[in-house]
Amino acid sequence: MKSKEKYMQKTLVVWFGALICCALWGSAFPCIKIGYELFGISSGDTASQILFAGCRFTLAGILAILLGSILSRKPLIPRKESWGKICRLSMLQTVLQYLFFYVGLAHTSGVKASIIGGVNVFIAILVASLLFRQEKLTGQKVLGCVIGFAGVVLINLTKDGIDMSMSFTGEGFIFLSTIAYAFSSVFLKRYSEHENPVVLSGYQFVLGGVIMSICGALAGGSVRGFSPASVGILIYLALISAVAYSLWGILLQYNPVSKVAVFGFMNPVFGVILSAILLGEAQQAAGFKSVISLVLVCIGIYIVNYVRKEKQ
Repeated sequence: MKSKEKYMQKTLVVWFGALICCALWGSAFPCIKIGYELFGISSGDTASQILFAGCRFTLAGILAILLGSILSRKPLIPRKESWGKICRLSMLQTVLQYLFFYVGLAHTSGVKASIIGGVNVFIAILVASLLFRQEKLTGQKVLGCVIGFAGVVLINLTKDGIDMSMSFTGEGFIFLSTIAYAFSSVFLKRYSEHENPVVLSGYQFVLGGVIMSICGALAGGSVRGFSPASVGILIYLALISAVAYSLWGILLQYNPVSKVAVFGFMNPVFGVILSAILLGEAQQAAGFKSVISLVLVCIGIYIVNYVRKEKQ
């Protein structure tokens, strides 16, 4: 057990694992937009957006449980006392986070969603440090977060600047999504000390996905237009959640929240790059600005991780 703990705390392992998660999550930005188009879901059809998210996460949970069971060579079944933790995680990590995210993304631009989403790193570290006392908040961590966030803002700058207009159902919902994410990361860190993070992720996705599907259906939502392309994008979105959150939970199990959460600054960077490839938004991702942005994010991540390594 100690050898596994030391291995999962290695800098190279943390960086590689966290970057895989961020690349998967970054690809969700354009793929959700593509999914809306393939399934004929308009920006104002909130009920169908929630139903679509519910289908995605129910499938994600099933895939996570199946893959985890295969790798463990035994069925992953939660203990009786684990269900309370699964329910709390489900409400934060799936229902609240993605209900706000899906609806908010439909009512704001991808640029502003990326920038506001980048705030989740600050919130996660503040919650872990100040509310739950899981680690100390240091000046170096704050500096690393500020530099990383500057890279997120820079890559999302356009020639016209950033539209500062705000709406509660758009930018407001994206911000509420980041708060839910921050608390879910801290709870996942706490619960993973005594629970299998794959079990937690898989079952909370199934529970949250079913709740969102029921809410979306009762509100009049519908998901139609099934085709090989639309089914493929739905399966890919499910795999993003199944793989990324299970791996993220394992990293949080063996490392401080700040050491892992700071990689969240890479999500919008990957989002912009992959949006350029998948949605044809090449102008924003090209040029010297993107290189500088990536450098700033990497410097921010390095500072936060270096401080932790120095303390150890």
